[in-house]
Amino acid sequence: MNTETLNRFAPQALAVLRIVAALLFLLHGTQKLFAFPMGQMPGPVPLLSLFGIGGVLELVGGLLLLVGLFTRPVAFVLSGQMAVAYWIFHAPASLYPVNNGGDASILFCFFFLYLVFSGPGAWNLDEKLGKGGMASAAA
Repeated sequence: MNTETLNRFAPQALAVLRIVAALLFLLHGTQKLFAFPMGQMPGPVPLLSLFGIGGVLELVGGLLLLVGLFTRPVAFVLSGQMAVAYWIFHAPASLYPVNNGGDASILFCFFFLYLVFSGPGAWNLDEKLGKGGMASAAA
């Protein structure tokens, strides 16, 4: 395939990446809020705790990114959340993300930051609902 052909499908590829990342991200929220899927935490966390607030952001933000609604502002907030999560919960354990378990936080942080600038790609509600400034520049 040539570059022109690949470029033609860039909005769809970005949408697939957004959807998959959103699904993975919202599972972190369901794990914190509903203990599903079962994980390291024995049960749901208190809603008015750092983990509870994080869980709400992960669930609601993940759902909004999944459908591509308010993509840029939601991605901005979630990028910040992941930066805070990394520096508060992971970095104190070790300088190296591979040792402190913070790989996912870093990847989510920078992917969400990319969405702030790229927009949602194809298949999004921002465009369908006419959210002018929210719609993808690439779509």
